[in-house]
Amino acid sequence: MSGEPRVEDRAVPGHWEGDLLCGTPSSQIATLVERTARFVMLVKTPSKSTEQVVAALSKHVRKLPSQLRRSLTWDRGFELRAHKQFTLATHMQVYFCDPHSPWQRGSNENTNGLLRQYFPKGQDVSGYSQRHLDQVAMRLNQRPRETLGFRTPAQVFAQSVASTD
Repeated sequence: MSGEPRVEDRAVPGHWEGDLLCGTPSSQIATLVERTARFVMLVKTPSKSTEQVVAALSKHVRKLPSQLRRSLTWDRGFELRAHKQFTLATHMQVYFCDPHSPWQRGSNENTNGLLRQYFPKGQDVSGYSQRHLDQVAMRLNQRPRETLGFRTPAQVFAQSVASTD
């Protein structure tokens, strides 16, 4: 094994985990969590169709500096079938978890649990605006985390952004 940092080490910023947080069967929110900072982005998606999910994610991710767009690890859902279009649009490689292995996206699974405080299971989430989703993400990003030495994801992410300039 080389001395280079790997995604699993969480040493290099820009590796993300993602999933759909489902409300009712026809409502969902895309969740993205940066592995190093545990920084959360929530993305409004009008449907689970691969075209709409990829378009919404691509638009949101392209706002990030290119150095913070290294990879995205997703579960095996059909909503990211068009992952090649996502990679072309964002220059971000997509990886998929092994079947029945949610721990391979542990930061995202943990975050989705926290998000259930705001979006209970079975609740229709289609009525929430992107602005509201941004406010919820901001609340989570300003919550100190023990795993980050009681710093907030926003603080750690800001350091990551500063180090990429």
